Amino acid sequence: MKQFIILAFALLIAQSPFAQSGTKNFIDQNYIELTGTSKMEIVPDEIYLNIDLREKDTKNKESIAQLETKMFIALKKIGIDLEKQVKVLDFTSNFQSYWLKKKDVMKSKSFQVIVHDTKTLSNLFATLENVDISNINIVKVDHSKMEEFKTQIKVKAIKNAKTNAETLAEAIDQAVGRAIYIGQGYLNNYEARPMAKRMMVRGMASMDMEEAAPQLEFQKIKLEHKIMVRFELK
Repeated sequence: MKQFIILAFALLIAQSPFAQSGTKNFIDQNYIELTGTSKMEIVPDEIYLNIDLREKDTKNKESIAQLETKMFIALKKIGIDLEKQVKVLDFTSNFQSYWLKKKDVMKSKSFQVIVHDTKTLSNLFATLENVDISNINIVKVDHSKMEEFKTQIKVKAIKNAKTNAETLAEAIDQAVGRAIYIGQGYLNNYEARPMAKRMMVRGMASMDMEEAAPQLEFQKIKLEHKIMVRFELK
């Protein structure tokens, strides 16, 4: 049985394309190996915020329904599309705590809002502060065409690898042939951060909105892709 297995393995090697043609695998060929790098900076057009409405913040003087209505009016005032840019994340109450401690039942409700530029973001902070809604957090930033940008940067990285390979090969009077190996590659995504802290605008209701709004800017989203490629040397 052992002899049969050895014989079958020998026949398999003899029938392989490399055995028949004498073609070398890429390890045995002359090649040049480089890492191509490409970078891109993108201005975010999707800024995600969480807004928390809590009855306890008003000492139970305003209900969740009242806070919600007040928020919706403020958001519409600055051009937010409530159907497309706002969604409910969570709705809770301390009802269980009420039965245990006999305290007032207080509700809370969380919303996610998406804005597309820093001017609208600044106006949102100012408008909601003026109606005493201040539990607002920037969760993340993104771009609506991020996957397209990631593809572009990968293509640019591998083209840069070939350009560099051709430059080095020419220096030794050789030429670059086909790619014989392309690595997995890796992408670094540096998330954008706000560049200015939010200003307190409570009590500025009489001021013009452009004047009252805090000045917020975001760093650009930075993408960097690196990929290792081996090219045949002729």
